[in-house]
Amino acid sequence: MREETKVILKKYAVCFGVEALIAFFVIWSKGFFTQSVSVNIQILSDAFFVSGVLMTLWAGMMYVSGEGALIGVGYALRNAVLAFVPMGRARHERYADYRERKLKNAKKQGNSCMLVTGLFFLVIGIIFTVIWYVKFYNV
Repeated sequence: MREETKVILKKYAVCFGVEALIAFFVIWSKGFFTQSVSVNIQILSDAFFVSGVLMTLWAGMMYVSGEGALIGVGYALRNAVLAFVPMGRARHERYADYRERKLKNAKKQGNSCMLVTGLFFLVIGIIFTVIWYVKFYNV
């Protein structure tokens, strides 16, 4: 197997492991083994849905951050801190220069593994919700 394929598989395995761990903690916190079947399906739905949503939103945040949408926040925080540092204004730079420097140094990371595994867990959570609704929801 090629080296880059191994790296990609390792990324997917780590993302899957993190999401499985989140799902396990949700299952454990709700007392999965002491409930009825209908409640267990709800717990599985919650666990997969929560882990899927968290990872999908994290992937979205990483994408937005990588595109430079949060550079302005960093610039404002940096200038707020420099305002209280003696001689901090001497290191002040214009926003355009700061943005150009940050975008030049930014690494474009492939975070598709977070999005794909997040959507996978989200779909599993939705499937458990549909199963619960069809089998156990009494109108």
